[in-house]
Amino acid sequence: MGSTTIIRRIASIRRISSSCFLLLLISSCRVSSAQASSQTETLVVNGRSGEAMVAQFNGRTYVDLESLARIAGGSLAFQGNQVTLALPASSATAATTDSHVSSPTVPSGLSRDFRQAAIETLAQMREWASTIANALQYGYEITDDWASGYREKAATSLRQASASASTESDHNALSLLTNEFQNVDAWSNELIEAKRNMATAKYTMSKDALRNEPLSQKIVKCGHFLGAMLGGGDFKDDLSCH
Repeated sequence: MGSTTIIRRIASIRRISSSCFLLLLISSCRVSSAQASSQTETLVVNGRSGEAMVAQFNGRTYVDLESLARIAGGSLAFQGNQVTLALPASSATAATTDSHVSSPTVPSGLSRDFRQAAIETLAQMREWASTIANALQYGYEITDDWASGYREKAATSLRQASASASTESDHNALSLLTNEFQNVDAWSNELIEAKRNMATAKYTMSKDALRNEPLSQKIVKCGHFLGAMLGGGDFKDDLSCH
């Protein structure tokens, strides 16, 4: 066999090999095309939308990272073999976080400042009532001007308690404390009027006469209740203070 024939056969083999390789490459591309597909779609991330390349491969969905970062308002960084994708929190999560930060827990129960002011008010009212009762029982002269000093001290203390009220329990307790003040004021006025009309003999004949009067008993019972409630620190209600 001559050298020319050998060269022709080698060239023919090369053409056949090239053709086979091209066929294999085309077949491989067709198989890959059957398994993978990609298209531009609208991508929504945390309520923000944009166009991104989305690919389907072997039943899974892949998204271009740069498009994802752009739509979400995040950032994408490459360093060596590491890819860092940073995405901001969603608006719903941020709103929830802000609500927790901006809405402090509302305190409950009786506040310390109110309790102190209310206890002082209660003490002023007891002094007012007991002084009037003792003066009447032992026959001392009592007038409205004389009682007005005790009334004003209790009223000033009540205003301080009102200014110190900060919780719902404080305001509820303040209402009961105000009722007690009004009852003491009414009782004081009744005793002064009885003294003015010289109708106090029943009070001087028995030491229990004043104590047994309905309004007096109501004041004493409410005062004891308020003292225990303020000492405990939790609001409670009682009919004697209404």
